Amino acid sequence: MQRGAKRGGAGQGLALIALLLMAGFAILGPTGLLAWGDLDQALQDRKAQIVALEQEQARLENRVALADPKNFDPDLAGELLRSELNVGHPDEYVLTVD
Repeated sequence: MQRGAKRGGAGQGLALIALLLMAGFAILGPTGLLAWGDLDQALQDRKAQIVALEQEQARLENRVALADPKNFDPDLAGELLRSELNVGHPDEYVLTVD
């Protein structure tokens, strides 16, 4: 009987250690209760980044629509010539608005 009692106690001890480890990870782990504040801040940062990227995507989509070969915008053509090829008159001033 003594042998069975020792094995049962060891099994219960291992189960207790496993349970305490799981509880520790649930509280202190990378996705635990204490990390929720950091994760929420990271989520807010990502949402702001998504909004900025969506605005950039809309700007680029507009630029692509203006560069349609069938109906090319003459203002865009002049802008591209001046910025990429550095074409212009010596007395001409170029003001860029960012």
